[in-house]
Amino acid sequence: MVPSPQPKRIVESDAITALIQRDHLVICNGGGGVPVVEKANGYRGIEAVIDKDLSAALLAYQIGADALLILTDADAVYLDWGKPTQRPLAQVTPELLRGMQFDTGSMGPKVAACCKFVEACNGIAGIGALVDGAEILAGNKGTLIRN
Repeated sequence: MVPSPQPKRIVESDAITALIQRDHLVICNGGGGVPVVEKANGYRGIEAVIDKDLSAALLAYQIGADALLILTDADAVYLDWGKPTQRPLAQVTPELLRGMQFDTGSMGPKVAACCKFVEACNGIAGIGALVDGAEILAGNKGTLIRN
């Protein structure tokens, strides 16, 4: 088992921002990124696992994004997931989400990351299916999180 520290900074955020400003599609932060520590002579990789959802929220914050979109195999965030009473949450605030329980191995980190982003940036965040990306941000599908 390796530690799973909170991401503190995305080292490459300036390079990512520069590429975005030049209209490049940047694919980054795969699997949460490679954890490093800064030493006097540069960066050194460490044995750790960085949560991909928290890394995405941190990167979105660092580059000044208006929105964070987390696409997954679920079509929305559900209350009472897997129970007969399950129901999707269409639009919700971070405050309401923080009072709810979600699976720590799947939806929990996604919800936490989106709440963190919305609270830090006063932007919007969405969670839902890959095919519904634009519709999630429009508030028509998935779960849209805003203050």
